[in-house]
Amino acid sequence: MKISSSERRDARALLPYAREAEFVNFTLCTYAAHAGAILDIFNEAIVNSTALYDYKPRARDSMPGWFKAKEDGGFPVIGAENSLGQLLGFATYGTFRAWPAYKYSVEHSVYVHKDHRGKGIGARLLQELIGAAQERHNHVMVGGIDVTNSASITLHEKLGFVHAGTIRHAAFKFGTWRDLGFYQLLLATPAHPMDG
Repeated sequence: MKISSSERRDARALLPYAREAEFVNFTLCTYAAHAGAILDIFNEAIVNSTALYDYKPRARDSMPGWFKAKEDGGFPVIGAENSLGQLLGFATYGTFRAWPAYKYSVEHSVYVHKDHRGKGIGARLLQELIGAAQERHNHVMVGGIDVTNSASITLHEKLGFVHAGTIRHAAFKFGTWRDLGFYQLLLATPAHPMDG
């Protein structure tokens, strides 16, 4: 089912293990409505976590290009908003690798605002993103997760992702080498994959 900003829906019952009782709307994010909130979520994760291997917060002028790349690639940016329209988190995906034969594979990410983590929002966002990937006839979803991020690993495993390998010392952040684990989910789509 496609999500549009004009067709928001109550997602309280999406996952039985979600611990969040508050009302959540899922919407497709736009630059005008969500760029600032997405940037704030990105930058908090950059400064305080290994969810992103960036060193410095991103500038505001990075967001038009980020949204344009998503639009050009046909990649969804799904947001979770509360009843006041505040962005609680978002999920998206993009190209896994740039060569044509990888066209059915995508690499995804899920980010939740620091004040709303541990409430089941990330799981609900990821489930929405899986549905979007199926609608767009993707076959493999790949998530790169720092091996110390046990919350994200647990979330992915609950939704059927399996460990596909680890790149040791893939990055250097916070004064140490970071190992990057890859988790993948195989989808039944597309029904008729084709070369070319």
